Amino acid sequence: MVEYTTPDTRGDVPLDAVFAALADPTRRAIVHRLAAGEATVSELARPFPITLQAVSKHVHVLEHAGLVERGRRAQERPCRLRPAALAAVSGWLGDYRTLWEASFDRLDQHLDDHQEGTRP
Repeated sequence: MVEYTTPDTRGDVPLDAVFAALADPTRRAIVHRLAAGEATVSELARPFPITLQAVSKHVHVLEHAGLVERGRRAQERPCRLRPAALAAVSGWLGDYRTLWEASFDRLDQHLDDHQEGTRP
């Protein structure tokens, strides 16, 4: 059996798990909500037309990816965002920023050349 490992890890969070977790729109919405502050699973579930158990499973995926952690407060287990995992994604994307900027610079130059050719 062949196993593939991804060399793109930042810290303790494998990027494959983070990107897989963020691929789902419900999980992205949960991350967006948690960026405003911690919330219980019940609070996270309110805007969604899915069961509390389904939201709990989404939170579990986010936990596994290192994007969310749960605390303890009396009988509640509030969820909070772990910014380090998002920093890993940002760092990975930042590696490609130079490529994007060069592409945009070429596009700007092309548009400038095109506009100069159409001026009377």
